[in-house]
Amino acid sequence: MELSTVWFLLIAVLWTGYLVLEGFDFGVGMLLPVLGRKDADRRVMINTIAPVWDGNEVWLLTAGGATFAAFPEWYATMFSGFYIALLLILLALIVRVVAFEWRGKFNDDTWRGWADRAIIFGSWIPGILWGVAFGNLVRGVHLDADHQYAGTFFDLLNPFALLGGATTALIFLTHGAIYLSLKTDGDIRARARALSVKLSIATVVVAGAFAVWTQVAYSVPWTWAATLVAALALVAVVLLTRMGREGWAFTASAVAIVAAVVLIFGSLYPDVMPAIDPANSLTVTNASSTDYTLTIMTWVAVILTPVVLAYQAWTYWVFRKRLTVEHIPAHGGLPLAKV
Repeated sequence: MELSTVWFLLIAVLWTGYLVLEGFDFGVGMLLPVLGRKDADRRVMINTIAPVWDGNEVWLLTAGGATFAAFPEWYATMFSGFYIALLLILLALIVRVVAFEWRGKFNDDTWRGWADRAIIFGSWIPGILWGVAFGNLVRGVHLDADHQYAGTFFDLLNPFALLGGATTALIFLTHGAIYLSLKTDGDIRARARALSVKLSIATVVVAGAFAVWTQVAYSVPWTWAATLVAALALVAVVLLTRMGREGWAFTASAVAIVAAVVLIFGSLYPDVMPAIDPANSLTVTNASSTDYTLTIMTWVAVILTPVVLAYQAWTYWVFRKRLTVEHIPAHGGLPLAKV
């Protein structure tokens, strides 16, 4: 197997890790006004992800850096063509980071209210736009003979891509609701469990439509296996949430996201950025770096990746217990994970 193909697969793995882990972070933020009826509830919700959200975002940084180094043509075309959408995502993530870090700095309800709005905004925007971006990658975009994006921002807002945005938003909402039912106790857990049942049904319908459309219009025969796995996992989410099996439901939700990434990247290959005119498409061959660059990157990845995975797994193990309102101090302060 050529190194360019290896790095295409590794980038797919990095996106899988990001969407599975950051997906429930987005879901928690998106659900803040729904399940957080009072400030103590919202603080519990935020503290379920406080120890891990920044580590989860590292997957995105690594995926972006790997794309830049392994496929510079892909990186340049995608980030210039999707400039407005990616800028909105970046701004949303920055606002969200600031809100997480500064929400508890002042014991003021107005301040916390604005921080909560920033978290909600910073979760919804990426939750939708990542789906729109991946939808356009699968569908194909207007590239000229020099592999430059030749379309407009509004060309990206086509029905298929918008359905992709609705799909990721619902998947993240369901993923986050299940995570909250897994990481909290008391009233928040009960409300999150009840909501996850409703969300899972809507997710099956919308995500199922997107998967079938992707498979029929843009995919190759072998990715039917990924579509089937995603469908079975989403049905399992519905059943397991109804049974109150939060751990298994969260696993099934994660499997559905993994299968969706396999479907998306399987639909792309051997392209990395399909064009409406196939002659102008960027592929793993014409968009990749030199073999020497890819070889060095491979050795670095082999040495450092196990260390990073071990550290992140340890973090999740340390902060594995459920949280309740009783764990939250009466006043103020910093998030629980930083007290």
